Amino acid sequence: MQLLSYNVNGIRAAIKNGLVDWLADHEFDILCFQEVKAQQEQVDLLGFEALGYQVIGWHAAEKKGYSGVAILSKIAPDRVVDGCGLSIYDCEGRVLRADFGELTLLNCYFPSGTSGEMRQGVKMQFLQDFQGYVRELRQERPHLIICGDYNIAHTENDIHDPVRNKYTTGFLPEERAWMSQWFADGFTDAFRHLNPELTEYSWWSYRAGARTNNKGWRIDYHSVSDSLQARLVRCRHLTTGIHSDHCGVWLEIE
Repeated sequence: MQLLSYNVNGIRAAIKNGLVDWLADHEFDILCFQEVKAQQEQVDLLGFEALGYQVIGWHAAEKKGYSGVAILSKIAPDRVVDGCGLSIYDCEGRVLRADFGELTLLNCYFPSGTSGEMRQGVKMQFLQDFQGYVRELRQERPHLIICGDYNIAHTENDIHDPVRNKYTTGFLPEERAWMSQWFADGFTDAFRHLNPELTEYSWWSYRAGARTNNKGWRIDYHSVSDSLQARLVRCRHLTTGIHSDHCGVWLEIE
């Protein structure tokens, strides 16, 4: 199974920037998009359909042009669930679940704290609440793949300048501590497990040629239940596709 997780920062803009043509050169089974920033009916999906994808879930934010997640797939799901059951986050279109046999896929867009202290507080509360939701879910569905934009760089190997960003949202000590205990609580960071020493990034600022100079952050992840660890084959960042300020993160799992 080939999975792509991609924060497209506006799916209509990404399509204009050649997203569909780029996808035609790959063999992904499932596409998980974050920050679609649109309702499904606002998007021309014919290009995806021509490649064999169907929209199996589209969880938009109530606020127009904001947030939202979508899953397109060549594989029919057994079940799709919008949201995580917490209205404070579900109104922002942050979590979309799809079950495929024994596997449960969560496509997630974690809140950002860049707009100030209030949103940083929302982000930290989300981390706590989301982990509670996942702990409950895995009692019923233990084989989880949780992909998406976590808006946190976990270690110094996941950010181009760890010293100057030590107290920057997205690399705060308390955020990094949450990631550490998240991965200690039954989940594997697929990319880091398969590439222990490799430095790759998934997001770059639009400022000062950050992408050209590869001054980035790794904030997009595939977390998999430890029970799936032995089934991981490959996980890499597809940096040649430029349709967003993020890049796609590709996971192959048996």
